[in-house]
Order: sequence, then structure tokens, then C-alpha cells
Amino acid sequence: MSKTIPTRRTLFADLREAIVGSRQDFTEGSLGRAIFLLSIPMVLEMMMQSVFEVADIYFVGQLGADAVAAVGLTSSLLILVFALGMGLSMAATATVARRIGEKDPEAAATAAFQALVLGFGISVPIGIIGVVFAPEMLAMMGASPEVIEIGTTYCAIIFGTNITILFLFLINAIFRGTGDAQYAMRALWIANLLNIALDPLLIFGIGPFPEMGIMGAAVATTIGRAVGVCYQIYILFRGKNARIRLTMAHFKIDTEVMRNMLRISGPGMLQYIVGTASWIALMRIIAMFGAGAVAGYTIAIRVIIFALLPSWGMGNAAATLVGQNLGAGKPDRAEKAVWITSFVNMVFLGLFALVMFFFAEPIIRLFTDEAEAIRIGANCLRIVSYSYIFFAYGMVTVQAFNGAGDTKSPTWINFISYWLLQLPLAYALAVSLNWETDGVFAAIAIAQTVLAVLGIVWFRQGKWKTQMV
Repeated sequence: MSKTIPTRRTLFADLREAIVGSRQDFTEGSLGRAIFLLSIPMVLEMMMQSVFEVADIYFVGQLGADAVAAVGLTSSLLILVFALGMGLSMAATATVARRIGEKDPEAAATAAFQALVLGFGISVPIGIIGVVFAPEMLAMMGASPEVIEIGTTYCAIIFGTNITILFLFLINAIFRGTGDAQYAMRALWIANLLNIALDPLLIFGIGPFPEMGIMGAAVATTIGRAVGVCYQIYILFRGKNARIRLTMAHFKIDTEVMRNMLRISGPGMLQYIVGTASWIALMRIIAMFGAGAVAGYTIAIRVIIFALLPSWGMGNAAATLVGQNLGAGKPDRAEKAVWITSFVNMVFLGLFALVMFFFAEPIIRLFTDEAEAIRIGANCLRIVSYSYIFFAYGMVTVQAFNGAGDTKSPTWINFISYWLLQLPLAYALAVSLNWETDGVFAAIAIAQTVLAVLGIVWFRQGKWKTQMV
């Protein structure tokens, strides 16, 4: 009996090991324990990112609907940067995890450096475009003249410092690929706790700090992310207990490794551009119904992210286990890890869906007192929550494909779910059938359910087990 039911002492010991850092070989031993040790820091990592998303909009929300709309529209544009970062991150995690599974940490370190070079090369042109064309970008998203005036500087700062976003993504992906998920967790906690502390100080001018308004939110975010990146770089080069350590010997371009990572990341970038660009298009539809609709939708989406990012952490754990176990020649163990993680994720999101459904209005009221924003935001939470228990499986299976280095399958799944289904359905329900914003929310719930079905069917075919990385 003691072998199947963990003692209280064992549970707390495993929890401490998960947070402090585990030296377990995730290709051996108990699969349930491996999932636990990887999932805990990854969930905590994503929970802090969730808290950041909610805290940021909480403070900005006190500046009014125009400020919230400016942040929401900038975030929608920034999704494209996230997509590029996610695409490269998938390649980094898959490649590093596969090399670790093959017991080749030097090759893993080489791959890590190539990922950083690629990230830097992408960030420079994005920063220039963002700084120069910030007002035009907001106008393209349907922002009113008032929103453009208040949000231009915010947008320029966020885009001009996008390298901090890309490096947070990439280096944390490297840590997750090695199995050192605790470092990824700490980097985001450092970045986001600092941002949360600075937000009210710089936005409202508390104490000796200047009152910067919405620009203060951008400065706080940038400082937090930059400090988080500094911590990541320190661990990469000086971390004593990290599974890989970069040295000057790794400071060279390996065209073969870089070409292989681009091969993986190319469809990965397209995968997230397909998925996230659809959210930009949805924001454009929402903007047709006024600033109150944009504000309510922006707040609701931040709350939804609060629910989904911890689930994304579970998906990341599955991706690491898939990559390392394929590298160790254990595809069946990789598959079993995915189904176990999917079930746990379903339970978690099912409970969160109940909270979203029954407490939608009180949750939105925490961020705004504008009646229209509260009504629309609450409707969004309730309607989208219907899909959570299904979407839980979709999130994990899609991440499992990425962990195996198969970034093409999720791209097709996203394209079918979001572009062929979600966008035309959202427009038809919102505009043609006059459901307005509720039609957009219904389309989101339906698309996420379809994505889960496609993910399960595709994954069960097993072609990902033979993917070369």
C-alpha cells in the first residue's frame, strides 16, 4: 500500500524538490512523479504570468476605458511578437529536450546559443517598426483618436523593448527543455513581481516616483522583464546546478543546428501567428461595438488568460517529457505522459469554469465600474467557460506535438479551428445574426472545442513518434 499511496511527508518532499529543483532523470522511474516534478514549477511560472496580466489591467483600469482599450489593442498587436517567440521557443524546447534525452548536454548548449542568436535577429526590426509606426498600428486596430493619443507612447515602449519578451520566452524554453523548470519559474516571478510593485508607483506617482499614467505601466513592464532576463542569463552562464551551462566555446554559429531549428520553428511561428492573428481579428470585430465593448472584452481575456496559462504550464511539462523520452527511445512512455497530463488539466479547467460561470460579474467588477464593460466582460467569461473541459485536452496534445518537434500538425489544427471556423463564425453570429459581442464569444467556445477534438484525433495517429529533431 505504501508504494501506491504517497505519504504526507513524501508529498511535501516532492513539492519542495519541484520548486527548488530536481535532478531526476525524467526518462526513468515513476511517470506520475516526473509529471508532478515538472508541472509544479511550470504551473507556478504560468500562474505568475497570469497574475501579471490581471494586475496590469487592474491598475490601468483605474485610468478609464480609453487607457484599458489602448493596453488591449497594444496587447493584440503584441500577440504577433509572442507568436514569433513561441515559435522559436518550441524549436528550442524540442531540440534541447531531445539532446538531453540522448545524454548530450554539450549539443543542448549549442542549440541554446543558436536560439538566442535567432531571437536577437528577430527583435531588432520589430523594435524599429514599433517605435516608428506606433500610432498607425493602433489606428489599424480601429482605435479612436483619444485612444491613439493616450496609447502611442505605451505602444512604442512595449514594442521598442520587445527583445526582453523574446529572451524571456527563449531562455525559459531552454530551461524547460533541460528539465530545469525551476529557473524558468523564478525568472517570471522576478520579472512579474517587480512589474506589479512598480505599476502603481509609476502610473500614479506614489512617493518620489513621477506620475506617468499609462506610460508608467510600459516602463514598469520593461524594467521587470529586463531584470528577469538578467537572471536568466546569469543562470545560463554561471548556474552551478543547471543541466547545461553556456561558455565562450558555444559562442559560434552552427549553421546546421540553426537550420534545423528554423525548420522546426518556421511552422511553429506560423502555428501561433495563425492562432494569435485570429485573436487580433476578433478584437477588430469587437471594436465595432464601441470602447465599452473593447474594455469589457480586454478585461475578460486577461481573466481567461489567468485560467489558461497554468494549464499551458501543464502542456509545457508534457512537451518536455515527450521530447526527452523520444530522445531516450521511449515513445510509449511519452504518449502515456500526455494522456495523464491531459486528464489532470481537464479537472483543473473544469473547476475554473465553474468559478467563471457563477462569479463572472463580481470578477469583472474588480477591474472596472463601467456598466457596459461589466456586462460584456461577464458574458464573455460565462460563454467561453463552456469549452474549458474540452480545450484542456487540446492544449496538452498540441503542446505534445511541439515537444516532439512536429510543429506542422498543430499549425493545421489551429488553421482549421481558428481561421476556417472561428473567424467567419464570429462575424456571422455578431454581425449577420446581430448577436453582437455574444456572437464572438460563442464562436470562441465552439472553436476551442473543435480544436480539442482535432488534437486528440491527430495525436492518436502516432506519427509524431517518428519526428526527427
